[in-house]
Amino acid sequence: MKKIINTINAPAPIGPYNQAVLLNGVLYTSGQIAIHPATNELVIDEIKKETKMVMENLKSVLAAADMTMEDVVKTTIFISDMNNFATINEVYGSYFTSNFPARETVEVACLPKNVNVEISAIASK
Repeated sequence: MKKIINTINAPAPIGPYNQAVLLNGVLYTSGQIAIHPATNELVIDEIKKETKMVMENLKSVLAAADMTMEDVVKTTIFISDMNNFATINEVYGSYFTSNFPARETVEVACLPKNVNVEISAIASK
């Protein structure tokens, strides 16, 4: 049976979806963007800060399911400008040990609320 995961420590969904769904020990997160959960404000003034906020939101969703970044097996990164890849990759990489998950990074024309980066994950214990 699927279990819905939601936490006040990550931004509330801005549409008809949940922050994550847990099914048979596998967690599927929705894409996280750089909305500060305490203020509901976007953090998009600098790509490093924006990526860090995205990763912190992702960590919070994982924590709500009693998981950590070590449990992540796959991520998907959507970015609005591939020129930001190196900076996003640097921040992203700091959240994992050498046990990196599989991933893809895709440049897209536009993201929700005109952010620069969105990241989703699949995790398993």
